[in-house]
Amino acid sequence: MMQFRKTYPVSKFILLGLFMPVLLLSAWAPSLAQQVRNDIPELKRINVREHLGDHIPLYTTFTDDSGRTVTLGDYFNQGKPVILILAYYTCPMLCNLVMNGLSDGLKQLELLPGRDFQIVTISIDPRDPVSLAAAKRKNYLASYGKEGIDAGWRFLVGSQDQIAILADSVGFEYYYDKETEQYAHPAVVMVLTPDGRMSRYLYGITFRKNDLKLALVEASQGKIGTVFDKFLLYCYHYDPDSKGYVLFAANLMKLGGAVTLLLAAVILTVFWLKEKRRKYGQLMTLIVQVLIQRNQ
Repeated sequence: MMQFRKTYPVSKFILLGLFMPVLLLSAWAPSLAQQVRNDIPELKRINVREHLGDHIPLYTTFTDDSGRTVTLGDYFNQGKPVILILAYYTCPMLCNLVMNGLSDGLKQLELLPGRDFQIVTISIDPRDPVSLAAAKRKNYLASYGKEGIDAGWRFLVGSQDQIAILADSVGFEYYYDKETEQYAHPAVVMVLTPDGRMSRYLYGITFRKNDLKLALVEASQGKIGTVFDKFLLYCYHYDPDSKGYVLFAANLMKLGGAVTLLLAAVILTVFWLKEKRRKYGQLMTLIVQVLIQRNQ
């Protein structure tokens, strides 16, 4: 299987819970921001190493928000793509920003969790209890505000070894800071195919409607979404530099060429039919004239 592995510099896309106040300040002082980012060695311990095309370990075991023991595979092989979020439920800022941003983006879609795709949030903190997972799920389902999505977003907790296996498989690099008693981690959500292969990483704390829809349609391999969505996916291409989907010039040119050929074929057909009709009229006129002459 062809594998794509790419590592992005943390300074370009990662927002950290530990350093969020500093980074927010950096928005007001760009020169200071660069200096601060370069002076934080801990940032080098946080990263996302993309494992596009790789299968994640569906055998890993967790406990869901109802206290039931589950495997990750319970949420796959149902013909739906899966959005995976690694977070922790006592996170003071970043995890909530990521999940809020994801929820806000998904609410704009016609696609629904549970019906068209699955969302699975897994805590990276093995100390997080089931009760906290249940509370998070309740809050986010209420915030989502759509009917029939109860089974579409699950919050899991698990042991350190299972969390580590999963995080390593998706290239999610994080660490626990004993001094602040917080986890430092990337801000990213992952979109997987129905059979558990990494399809797309989406970075940041806000997610554009178009990026979410195209990532889900792409991961579903055309099994969800409308014909128009599939048409959009043909015209758009994920651009790692812009961290989103952009118009794909090559396919757009192909499409333009096909439309031009189609229009040319239609125009030629119209002219051919008109010419054929004109010649037929001339023939019929001649026949009528001959018959009239014979009858005179």
